[in-house]
Order: sequence, then structure tokens, then C-alpha cells
Amino acid sequence: MFIKADFFARRGRIGLMASGITLAAALLGACTLVQAPSSAKPSTPEKPALPASAASSSNAAAAAATASNAVPSAPSAGTAPASDNAAVTRVLAYADRIRSLSSAELNQEVARLGNAYIPANQLQLALALAQLRQTPELIRAQELLTRLLANTDAEAQALHPLARLLAARYGEQRRLEDQLDKQNQQTREVQRRLDQTNERLEALKAIERSLTSRSPSPASPAASAPASRNRTPAPAP
Repeated sequence: MFIKADFFARRGRIGLMASGITLAAALLGACTLVQAPSSAKPSTPEKPALPASAASSSNAAAAAATASNAVPSAPSAGTAPASDNAAVTRVLAYADRIRSLSSAELNQEVARLGNAYIPANQLQLALALAQLRQTPELIRAQELLTRLLANTDAEAQALHPLARLLAARYGEQRRLEDQLDKQNQQTREVQRRLDQTNERLEALKAIERSLTSRSPSPASPAASAPASRNRTPAPAP
């Protein structure tokens, strides 16, 4: 009877130990499951790879959009210089045409242009006025160029380089003409003095000729006395 009781007591202790080991293993597994999600890093979902045809079409669409945005800006950059060159070319052709015109034709051209307000017409009128080669018209041409250079419009700015060139040329031409006028005035003054000197010289020559052309004066009584002394006296009766 005591043997059976001892047997059952040992068996109970072994069962308790087995159940304790099983419980410890279960707790260890639970701790592992709890710690694993905290230590693992969240993975970012990867984008699905596009097919080769879709990628090439998207790249082609992007390149086409870039080209469509860049193409309109190219003409705007090249149109302005072309129009500026065309305006300057027209003015130069006009200057070459009026070089062979007569004074009457130039006056008609000046009357046709009148009081020009368009920059190109102002420049053409200045060229026609300067071609007349008169000081008042040259002064008016300089005033037109000054007005054109003060204009800040795009059309006027395209003609500013040519206007500055003409203004410098006309200023030099006016300076030379003023210098020539002064020299002509000095020449006229010298000629006037020379004419006065010649007139005085001719007057002196006339006086000299009048003195030399006078007849000699009659002989004095003293000059006839020796002749009477040499004469023989008549005999007395």
C-alpha cells in the first residue's frame, strides 16, 4: 500500500514538471511572436514595372510636349531682328534713290512726307532735307533725328543706330559749312580792303598823270635880259 502511494506521488511530480516545461515553451513562443513585429521594418510597396512599349510611349509623349513648348519661342526670337533689318534696308534703299534727284524733285519729296510722325518716315524726311544741301534744311534734319532718337518705341529703336550715324554726319557737315562760311566772309573782307587799296592807288596815279601832262610855264623877264645885252646898238643919226 505504501509502495503504490509512493509511485503515484512520483508520477504526479513528473506530470507537474512536464506541464511546467510545456507552459514555459508556450510562453517563450508567445514572447517571440510579440517581439518579431516590432523588430521587423515595414517594407515599402514597389511600383509595378511598366512594359517596355508603355515606357517608350511615355518618353515620346514627354519629348513631344517639351518640343511643343520650345518651338513657339524660336520664331519670336528671330522675327524681331528680321523686321529691324528690313526697316533699315528700306531706309538705305530710299537714301540711294534720292541721291540722283534734282532740287525740284527733292522739294516734292519733302512736301510729300510733310510732318512725319512714323519713325521710318522721319528718317526718310531727314535724308531728303539733308540732300538739299542748305543750312536751314540741314538744321531741320538734325531736329528730326533728335526727335527720333528720343522715341523709345520698338520701331524707333530699330532705327536708332542709323539715326545716330546720320546725326553725327550731319553735325560734322554743319560744322564744316559754318567754317566755310567764316572763311568766305574773311575772304570777302580781304577783297573789299584790296579793292579800296587799288582805288586809292589809281587815284594817286591819276594825280601823277595830271601833274606830268601840264604845259610848261612862260619864260621869266630875267631869262630874256641876256639876249638884249648881246644885241648891237643902232647907229646914231
